[in-house]
Amino acid sequence: MEPLVDTVIEDPRWQALGLAARGDAAAVAVLAELGMAPVGFTMCIMGCDDARIAELNAAFREKGMPTNVLSWPSQERGAEFVGEMPALPDPGMGDEAVSLGDIALAYETCGREAAEQEKSVEDHVTHLIVHGILHLLGFDHVEDEDAELMEATEVRILAKLGVADPYM
Repeated sequence: MEPLVDTVIEDPRWQALGLAARGDAAAVAVLAELGMAPVGFTMCIMGCDDARIAELNAAFREKGMPTNVLSWPSQERGAEFVGEMPALPDPGMGDEAVSLGDIALAYETCGREAAEQEKSVEDHVTHLIVHGILHLLGFDHVEDEDAELMEATEVRILAKLGVADPYM
């Protein structure tokens, strides 16, 4: 069975931040909170810089500027109705893990935002990974009811990871 998280480091500064371990812990915590086993799924988390994420943002969202996190779900998993839980995928069987999708994080933007919000880079990045994984699973924050569900889920997961409520 493939590992749950495949971490790709494009910017070596992510190594010192422990992106791989942080991604693994966040993925296990998200799946546990949602009642999903941490086996039978896989995802990729890429640590890059602002220049690379600006390219990705331009290519996929037509916004040619850096952002903190981008996510690409492997398939549409949104909820049927606003404010409801999305339909969560079933795990793969045997050697066939189900890919949830990909996440990219920009080093400089994450660091700048953490400083502006007066929180540690580690906590901010953990929050963004949890946020990105929830997007892979069909959570969204466009509508107020969906945002409330997503944020409450994030807060519960982050508390289990020892990270303070990022919305306070």
